[in-house]
Amino acid sequence: MDKQKGKLKICSVFGTRPEAIKMAPVVLEAMKRESCEHRLIVTGQHRKMLDQMLELFGLKPDYDLNIMLERQTLTQITTRALEGMAEALADAKPDVLLVHGDTTTSFVGALAGYYAQIPVGHVEAGLRTGERYNPYPEEMNRRLTDAIADIYFAPTVSAREQLLRENIEEHRIFVTGNSVIDALLMVTERPEPDGLIPDVPKDAPVLLVEAHRRENLGEPMSRICLGLKDLVQKHKKLHIVFPVHLNPAVRDTVFGILDGEPRVHLLPPQDYLPFVMLMKRAKIILTDSGGIQEEAPSLKRPVLVLRTVTERPEAVAAGAAILVGPDRELIVETTSRLLTDEAFYAEATSVSNPYGDGLAARRTVDALSYFFKRSSAPPKEFEF
Repeated sequence: MDKQKGKLKICSVFGTRPEAIKMAPVVLEAMKRESCEHRLIVTGQHRKMLDQMLELFGLKPDYDLNIMLERQTLTQITTRALEGMAEALADAKPDVLLVHGDTTTSFVGALAGYYAQIPVGHVEAGLRTGERYNPYPEEMNRRLTDAIADIYFAPTVSAREQLLRENIEEHRIFVTGNSVIDALLMVTERPEPDGLIPDVPKDAPVLLVEAHRRENLGEPMSRICLGLKDLVQKHKKLHIVFPVHLNPAVRDTVFGILDGEPRVHLLPPQDYLPFVMLMKRAKIILTDSGGIQEEAPSLKRPVLVLRTVTERPEAVAAGAAILVGPDRELIVETTSRLLTDEAFYAEATSVSNPYGDGLAARRTVDALSYFFKRSSAPPKEFEF
């Protein structure tokens, strides 16, 4: 470390459960470095689910903006978070502000950093679907965050290539792998919680479902649920486990179609640890979540993606993920083939994870130290 420069003062901000999962390894890595001083800001965009992650990873915020309102709008999230971030950054005075991914907290955090003339680092930079409203508002959040950022932590080579096409200077981009794999490996060795899915026989095939994206609300969610109903009627040993998001627009549709169906288990939202255990127990995972697309290949579970496009094409290219969209017939057809065609299933579960190897957090903090001249050694990049 350059003693004249002193410790690198890092602030990280996140506000949702997915951000907390992916940023926890980075925060913990920065906290243990003698060359770094770290402070944590949380917006509380998703209050309850965020608090679960803070407890799981043993993190205590230095600043908690606690912005969440019932049935909050994007405008309310944006304005409340921006005002709170301005105050927190004025007090913390960091050398760099880290934001993650594609949430409204990410974009607002980057904007607050820019307004305060603080360099912004974007963890999980360079992801794109190419469609402004799909997913909404995540696609525009990530584009705007990358437009503001000063340093970019791309999870894959293809993400770096996207940034280069957008004229980002190469020396500002570091390929780290995705820190979600770090988090996943941190918790997979923990014991399974008691009574995870007590009504499911140990030898029964399990389809784990996670669906909540805005673009799937309404009619698309109905088609997804009708496809699930078709599947349990077609496959008499299949059990479907569906932790249902708290959003009333999700719950009304899901319970309206699936409540009371035999072998369909509608659970409350799960903490991260039990959800990882559910992923391990599942034979197939059906999701519109970005993070699960990245995690499942490490667990050797095929993923059917309930979206028409994905900003994570690497798993699709490798054969570990299949785009089915909110298409009732395609959901039934593809899930049925995975349940009955052993060769097809083996092909979908045999690839290495293109998103990471569990060392992304280390590479991220190494890159920060190098970029801000606390270290002369360039970080080793992730290679798939």
